[in-house]
Amino acid sequence: GINAEYGEVTLKSTNPYGRPRLVIAEYGLDAYGRDVVRGYGSVLFPLIPGSHKIKMPMFVPESTSLLQKFTSWLLGTRPEFVDPKFVTQSDGREVTRVRSQGSIAVSCNIMTKDIVNAGYVVDSTHSGRP
Repeated sequence: GINAEYGEVTLKSTNPYGRPRLVIAEYGLDAYGRDVVRGYGSVLFPLIPGSHKIKMPMFVPESTSLLQKFTSWLLGTRPEFVDPKFVTQSDGREVTRVRSQGSIAVSCNIMTKDIVNAGYVVDSTHSGRP
């Protein structure tokens, strides 16, 4: 397992379109020292202020045909997305074959300022747009 701690990330917006999302593309070395994808994951940040622990499911793309699987095995490459942001979109996902690859625990502290002025309702029982 990997236990990596990343520093502080601050997101600021005066136009909250959609919800903030964390996308992780994890890479590692294979037996031959090549960079290969180990997993992709995406999770929405909570809108409720406070400390949160989120479990982010991770997955890897799979070859969709026997020919692709054989070619991947022969060349020693694994399928991967051209753009890691693909995991946040719904277009094309229904035809994408993936395999579960565990999960990552994400800890975050959410702080909001003037979010009510943007039309959001934020309390412990309800969050989101009115």
